[in-house]
Amino acid sequence: MPTRHRLLAILVAVLWGANFIAIHATLEHFPPFFSVALRWIPLALVAILFVPRPDVPWRWIVGYGLGFGTLQFVFLYWGMATGMPVGLASLVLQSSAPFTVVLGALLGEHLSGRRGLGVLVAMLGLAIVGSQRGDVSAAWPFVLTVLGGLGWAFGNLAARRAQTTQPLRLTMWMSVVPPVPMLALSLLVEGPSRIADSWATVGTGTGVLALAGLAYTALIATVIGSGIWSWLMARHPAGTVAPFSMLVPVTGLTAAWLALGERPTLVEWLGCAVVVVGVLLTASGRHTPSSAGRVAMATTSADVTDQERVNASATSSSRSLASRSAMVARAPSVP
Repeated sequence: MPTRHRLLAILVAVLWGANFIAIHATLEHFPPFFSVALRWIPLALVAILFVPRPDVPWRWIVGYGLGFGTLQFVFLYWGMATGMPVGLASLVLQSSAPFTVVLGALLGEHLSGRRGLGVLVAMLGLAIVGSQRGDVSAAWPFVLTVLGGLGWAFGNLAARRAQTTQPLRLTMWMSVVPPVPMLALSLLVEGPSRIADSWATVGTGTGVLALAGLAYTALIATVIGSGIWSWLMARHPAGTVAPFSMLVPVTGLTAAWLALGERPTLVEWLGCAVVVVGVLLTASGRHTPSSAGRVAMATTSADVTDQERVNASATSSSRSLASRSAMVARAPSVP
């Protein structure tokens, strides 16, 4: 992966890490399932009205929307609403990285020993940080957040399989999927009265902060962050890009420390440093495609060579025909 692409992946991790503070502000006012719907509704409307559909089959748009847009956030918001601390949530959600690597390997993507070691080192760093964040009152919020990581992994693979040349369009059209099921789930579980109450008090201090949080998650974290992420996933194996998500808790813990007073210990900072080392190991070196991939690349190369020959022949014929036409045009007319 080129250095510029690594820097973009790190930028996405920073944007997504700060996003947990925005989610916290949103959940302080709106119920969780309704919050997920509100996150996607504006983007879905913009996509339908103004953004052309990306050049990918519908199954990848729906798969990305269900995995990344729906499953990830319904479980994450649910977990945070039931007691998952902000900093710990930013850590546990990174279970998406090993999920993505394992699922990618099951689907035929090659995983080198160096990258496998990098994932293990990064997961060790996450374990070090998690060992210091043992204030979760129950296992349920933790399980919900892990399930959110699994949903993110499914979305990663759908984005990878889409192979789009229009990642921003894919991100926007992915947002069309979550609103309807999330509104239905919110009405069923949270009820119309709770939804109405949250709207009635939206002018309060917590309501304004919640709207600001929604704006950040929709525009910064989703359009910009997910757009860059989709672009990277379309150009590199999922196992190469996904481990960069393990940098998110570094930002998440720092943001929670600055905004909410959640102060990491020295051991937690050590764990964050181990995460960085693991990500660098995972991202370094060249990707070696599988034997099937090498055959496909060779076939593609041969096809391109044959096509170039055909194009050259066609161009030569076109020039010859044009030359003859010009000669005819310049010839004197016959009475």
